[in-house]
Amino acid sequence: MTHDFLRSRDTASMTTGLPADFRAFHQLHRKAYIDRAMVYLGNHADAEEAVDAAFEQLLRCWPKVLTMENPAAYAWKVMKNRVFDLARARNRGPALLDNATFETAILKDAVDPIAVLEESLNLYQAIKQLPERQQDVVILLHCRGYTVAETATHLGITEAGVRSTARYARRRLQQLLTKEDR
Repeated sequence: MTHDFLRSRDTASMTTGLPADFRAFHQLHRKAYIDRAMVYLGNHADAEEAVDAAFEQLLRCWPKVLTMENPAAYAWKVMKNRVFDLARARNRGPALLDNATFETAILKDAVDPIAVLEESLNLYQAIKQLPERQQDVVILLHCRGYTVAETATHLGITEAGVRSTARYARRRLQQLLTKEDR
């Protein structure tokens, strides 16, 4: 059961037969889900495919999702599982390193682009070593530019949880990057 509206950010294209709360949830989270999936998959079409599969899965059990203590956290996990499934099906691993370093806008204006690229490579290698939750927070906050509030909404955690996780991630990244400099 494929719903064309799942592939559209335009709410006018949504059919009226779907629950309004599901349509609102889809509209609120789709962009962030695609942003996160893009970092892992390195390809926009693949990211959309994985996210659409996640929303289709959520739609099939939507009434049950609404009874959960934290529907946003559950949906985030569903999305990530669909991303991992797609990557496995295509025999690919995380594209974080490949994708993020070459999207760095700072490279074109850098005095020493090679040094900046080396720093970026080291940073993204370090991000890949973080625990999953810390990766999610770092990617949404720092790589994709979401606010603390937006990150909390998409991950289904509190703003304090985002700040705390970001703080631990920064400390861990500093340790990892300092270790690499030795």
